Amino acid sequence: MDQAVSDAARIAAGDDRVRYDTPAMALHWITAGLVVTLWLLAQAWGFLKSGSPPRHALQAVHISLGLALILVLAMRIFWRLGPGRRVPPAGTGLIEQGARAVHVVLYVLLIGVVPAGLVNIWAQHDKLTFFWLFSIAMPHRPDHAVAKTVDAVHWWIATTILILAGVHALAALFHHYVLRDDVLLRMLPGPRARRAEAAAPPPPGAPPGR
Repeated sequence: MDQAVSDAARIAAGDDRVRYDTPAMALHWITAGLVVTLWLLAQAWGFLKSGSPPRHALQAVHISLGLALILVLAMRIFWRLGPGRRVPPAGTGLIEQGARAVHVVLYVLLIGVVPAGLVNIWAQHDKLTFFWLFSIAMPHRPDHAVAKTVDAVHWWIATTILILAGVHALAALFHHYVLRDDVLLRMLPGPRARRAEAAAPPPPGAPPGR
């Protein structure tokens, strides 16, 4: 009885130890928002005339958000490896291994897409600008052949990230609406999500004691 009261108090306070903490949630959703926005910007300027001011403005915003993504990724990795809450796995076996594999691949691709973008910018003799607050000139002469290759690599990495993120989101929605477990709720903020997560059953195959 005392343990049940203690667990209920912890959940009401938001410290249920099976949900991600607030910084982890914030960094996760900021990363997702930046990735989608960066991809949409890249698609949008394809409809604009090359060299036109609107196209250049979209590209400048894209570069700025790309630099912001570097900072967010660094913070996210630091938090995950450092003081962030250790959340137990949502399941076991092949499902858990697959989920971990997707996370690892997403991190690798996110880390890889940013330098590819930077090299692409410098290879085209563009400056790195951060919301027109400051700019960093390229460290070498432009190489259009390199720019074309790196641009293709950058595009493929970004598209792969979006596809994997879409699969990741669909899996979370499947857990929420079909299996009706607490996998998605672990990453949603707010007291309503905490209460719903506490009432939801654990996912099939989840380790005991969650």
